[in-house]
Amino acid sequence: AGLVDQIVVYKIDRLTRSLTDFAKLVDRLDRRDASFVSVTLSFNTATSMGRLTLNVLLSFAQFEREVTAERIRDKIAASKKKGMWMGGLVPLGYRARGRTLQIEAEEAKTIAKLFALYLELGTVAAVKDRADQLKLTTRKRTTKSGKAFGGKPFDVSHLHAILCNPIYCGKIRHKKHIHDGLHPAIVDPATWETVQQLMAGKAPYERSKGTRATAPSPLLGKLFDETGNRLVPSHANKQGKRYRYYVSADLIKPASMGSDPRSGTAKKSDGWRLPAANLETRLSAAIRQHLTATGAVGLLGNEDVDIARIHQVDEKLLELRKTPDVAVFKLLKRCTLRPGQIALEVDGDALAARFEIPKAEFDPEALETTLAFTRRKRGVEAKLIIGSSKDRSNPSTGSTTATDKTLIKNIRSANRWYRAVQNGHSFAEIANTEGTSPNTVQRVIPLAFLAPDIVRDIFQGKQPMALTSDWLLRQTLPGGFDDQRALIQTLS
Repeated sequence: AGLVDQIVVYKIDRLTRSLTDFAKLVDRLDRRDASFVSVTLSFNTATSMGRLTLNVLLSFAQFEREVTAERIRDKIAASKKKGMWMGGLVPLGYRARGRTLQIEAEEAKTIAKLFALYLELGTVAAVKDRADQLKLTTRKRTTKSGKAFGGKPFDVSHLHAILCNPIYCGKIRHKKHIHDGLHPAIVDPATWETVQQLMAGKAPYERSKGTRATAPSPLLGKLFDETGNRLVPSHANKQGKRYRYYVSADLIKPASMGSDPRSGTAKKSDGWRLPAANLETRLSAAIRQHLTATGAVGLLGNEDVDIARIHQVDEKLLELRKTPDVAVFKLLKRCTLRPGQIALEVDGDALAARFEIPKAEFDPEALETTLAFTRRKRGVEAKLIIGSSKDRSNPSTGSTTATDKTLIKNIRSANRWYRAVQNGHSFAEIANTEGTSPNTVQRVIPLAFLAPDIVRDIFQGKQPMALTSDWLLRQTLPGGFDDQRALIQTLS
């Protein structure tokens, strides 16, 4: 508001101890025609010598602050290396006494019981259920003002923190290092180590039960197997990389729900475990393909519908092609996986809201489809293929609407390169322009002579599943269209 003329400080380092912050602060003061003055330091900041003096003083102030912080960090690290307790919230089971901890007998019984329960039951979720039954609670505390808190049932995240805390086996953690502590242990180191190994083995499931699992799972609550059980999100970490999956609930059902209490997994061994990213990409493409292939007339299910309504639906279908996968999955009501096929059910209410059309105008049969579903091994990775919506009567015939983008790209390149040859360009010139090799041009260009109906099927995703770009490029393609069809028929 322009009401401040000057800021008075005792010393410059009372204003700031950071050169970067000081430069920003001076710039802000200058914009408001304000300044600052130190009552113990006298120099004129309007001159070059005055500004130099100011910068030197501030540099020393920043250096002092950083050195002090380093000394404090080094002191804490050295003290923890000696096993000292350096303060903070005292963990359940102990009370602070100087630079060490002493066991609180009653609370220590609770800690020992929690570790024993985990060894017995195998999952944190099951430990929580049993702890609630035994009425085990957190520590009760009262502040100086008389406010009481604590004494509540443990939640999953609190139990996980307790079971992972090395302080209970007589050690002190400092960042990534664990040192022997001066305090007594509540559980023996062997028990603690066994618990850590068990928890590491169940890490993907345990983390999925917490509140910090932030990876998106847009198919949550919409995937079911052939028995009607849900597929739930899970993940694994390997070499710092996160891998997401959708897993049958029976495969990771906790002990409290009827599983093997020692392993923390269900006794049932069969079930689905599908790579999430691959499944989401294939499903979103299948939903788009089904809706666009059905078209406005098919979705509305009424041949006498107003032409303006058809145009409206067509425009929305065009927009759907550019819609993000997360938004597409909002149109999905249920997806049921069965061996060899997958059934999709579009949510009529969500579709009506997106297309701005009453739900009653949609044909209910057009909102459901059954597709072929195949898992193919590609190295160590499973590749999912979702098949044709036209293949309802026999979903295992092998056709697929999951269009082969590589094959389509090569067909387009072949036609483009063939036109270039017709215009007098050599394979070497084409390769130089396209950034590829003459050998690649020579191998791909025969795809320009594929029969039109074969090309149409490929672009619509109706080709046999084994008809891939690699397979075609290994063949000597016949010149006659009938011979080409006969060759491809051998793959069906």
